[in-house]
Amino acid sequence: MARFYLSPDAWGAQALLTGDEAKHAAQVLRLRRGDRITVFDGRGRSAAAEILDVSKNELRLELGAAVSSPGLVPEICLAQAVPKGKTMDLIVQKAVELGVHTIQPLITRHTVVQVDGDDAPRKSAKWQRVALEACKQCGQDLLPEVLPVRDFASWTEDSTGDLKIIASLLPGVRSLREVLRGAASPRQVTLLVGPEGDFSAAEGAAAMEAGFLPASLGAIVLRAETAAFFGISAIRYEFMSA
Repeated sequence: MARFYLSPDAWGAQALLTGDEAKHAAQVLRLRRGDRITVFDGRGRSAAAEILDVSKNELRLELGAAVSSPGLVPEICLAQAVPKGKTMDLIVQKAVELGVHTIQPLITRHTVVQVDGDDAPRKSAKWQRVALEACKQCGQDLLPEVLPVRDFASWTEDSTGDLKIIASLLPGVRSLREVLRGAASPRQVTLLVGPEGDFSAAEGAAAMEAGFLPASLGAIVLRAETAAFFGISAIRYEFMSA
């Protein structure tokens, strides 16, 4: 059954699906009166819905009983240095499928792509759309927030989390498994992943001063996107509920 995002303030016994979601339903999928779809609000709520009426830019729906999905624990924030090309799109997509809570794009010393000025809001909006499409495809009812792009130095000072981890290439640091198993059931985990070329020495030092624990992802040097997927998966596995 096709899934569509219905904003939380639009819910009711009868609801209107508008904007790009309605255009996709009416003009691409060519849904008609009587067809059934699933809607979700991005906050964990979903419901089956029957289409009562279709116009070019709007669908009138009758909603069934809502079902709520609990949030995953711990909440994971992926703080990712923006890689070059379209790799960030892939990172956002797969991070959503792995159940992250928020995604914080960062500009670091070795970041090849510079996102600033008018480009920053455009990039953030694009990545948020990628997150929404990933939610629709994988059945995730909780829509992660892709936060505005920030400079590494200013973000590090504000970073939060019961457990804060920086993926590190430094020799002699503990493995990610050791770091995770030394944590006492965190509610929030922030995973910091660097760009091509890794963090600068000053950035690594600043992160550790801000409470980030350096963790090795193994002897093989991973690409930025692979490091993100590996780290998120390990966190999910370690703290998975029975």
